[in-house]
Amino acid sequence: MEKYGNNQGAGPPPAERQLHQPPFSERLPAPIYFRAAAMPAAASYPQHRHPWGEFVYSYSGVMEVRVGHRQYLAPSQYGLWLPPKVEHQGFNRQEACHCSLYVSAELCRRLPAVPCALTVTPLIGALLEQLRQRPPRQPYSEEDSRLLQVLVDQLAATDCAGSYLPGSDDPLLGRVLAMLEAEPGDNRPLAELARAVHSTERTLLRRSQKELGMSLTEWRQRLRVIRAMTLLEEGRKVESIALELGYAGASAFIAMFRRLMGMTPDEYRKSLRTGG
Repeated sequence: MEKYGNNQGAGPPPAERQLHQPPFSERLPAPIYFRAAAMPAAASYPQHRHPWGEFVYSYSGVMEVRVGHRQYLAPSQYGLWLPPKVEHQGFNRQEACHCSLYVSAELCRRLPAVPCALTVTPLIGALLEQLRQRPPRQPYSEEDSRLLQVLVDQLAATDCAGSYLPGSDDPLLGRVLAMLEAEPGDNRPLAELARAVHSTERTLLRRSQKELGMSLTEWRQRLRVIRAMTLLEEGRKVESIALELGYAGASAFIAMFRRLMGMTPDEYRKSLRTGG
């Protein structure tokens, strides 16, 4: 899901990051290659590119990937597709467990030609979990190679979500998004947010639809879901999370979370323990 723009692309200050190197730079050990990794908080990869495609999925936590001036999020109901030769940089603010599926260029023809979020269907999720539990070892057996090819086929057939949490380089809208990201529980109405950046409600409404493809209300709810996922993974109570995110009580927060995630916060937390 796209999240980038001036407001959201910075990530942790470089001095605080733990730098990890990409595993391959010249060639892949197989036409389709899977790897999973546990990443500590404030970890990052350097900016790089490679001649193969890469699908990034986060089992827990939220991975963030910067592509140019845009930043993409990969919470667990989506994965991020990066076509071959796209320069990118990955990092995570909180502890995360993620995987990368590397796909050689000749096998990328049916996958999107631009970076985008791909919907993780139940089958794709099950395949990814199977690979995490039983990672294939080199040299791959015929069975492992077929399983990886099935996963690529499923990714080629799934929906491209484009952007989950878009950012904007617009000087007015970008400032509003930065304020909300700094304080997801900010409940100021649109008119008040507009005044804070010396704009008007009508201007923000228009720019939100043009730049984000959604209303600012929808964007704010998605931001709160991303924040809630991290807090749920930390073991926080639902009532406490609801209050921190600006809700008067748990019921409205639960309804919002269910609408966007397809499950309640408690069900999401249970899915983390059970692997799905």
